[in-house]
Amino acid sequence: MSVTDATVRAEYGAAVERMAGRALDALRDGGGTGALSWPLSRAELAAVRVLGADLFAPHLVGASVPGDDAALAVAEAYQLFPPQPECDLVTAWHDWAARALSAHIGSAEAGQAATVPPEPPPPARTPDADAGGWRQRASAVARLAPLALPGFDSPLHQAVRAHPLALARGAVRAMLRRDHRTAARLTRWLAWLHYTHMSVPLEIAPLLARLRQVGDGSARTRLDLAVAERLLHAHPEDR
Repeated sequence: MSVTDATVRAEYGAAVERMAGRALDALRDGGGTGALSWPLSRAELAAVRVLGADLFAPHLVGASVPGDDAALAVAEAYQLFPPQPECDLVTAWHDWAARALSAHIGSAEAGQAATVPPEPPPPARTPDADAGGWRQRASAVARLAPLALPGFDSPLHQAVRAHPLALARGAVRAMLRRDHRTAARLTRWLAWLHYTHMSVPLEIAPLLARLRQVGDGSARTRLDLAVAERLLHAHPEDR
């Protein structure tokens, strides 16, 4: 990797952390989706593509009113970095979720700016079909943690609901391996299962408490934990 490539990767990585931090701040203080300074830089638009559905997390877990900033940012990001016809499973699901939320949560003006959301990837492209065992299934689902949000119902979410034990095993294994980022992502999915009134074969609250102590400290991991906390303690009337 050249020095230039390393510099660009560092710049984009820092932009992702800043964007995740904005979403986390909005989640905590109940404000908007986080103040964005327009025009967004190329690195910031790349960060929007990476975070995807998580830009809407503050609204979807009931912490803030919806705003147009996230929807407009998603629309602009997809214009600069358009989705590829053939992409991997994780990217396909991230793209679907971000574009669907952009179209449904933003105002009419923001919705017109957004690309029409695609249909969900076919059932054959869910972790249930692509993974052969609980380790592989948990690993695939962990990378899709931004989709662990209220309001989604897709083949992916149906596959997750069909295998709660695989997620619980994956979370325990990640903790034992000190892979705290993966553990946080799977814990978020377990909290989502609890939110949907499913029985979860693992106590979530102690796991969250431990992850807050030993997590990697990144804004993205802290956002995963904050969303999981909201899902776990959501009022029954909000579900």
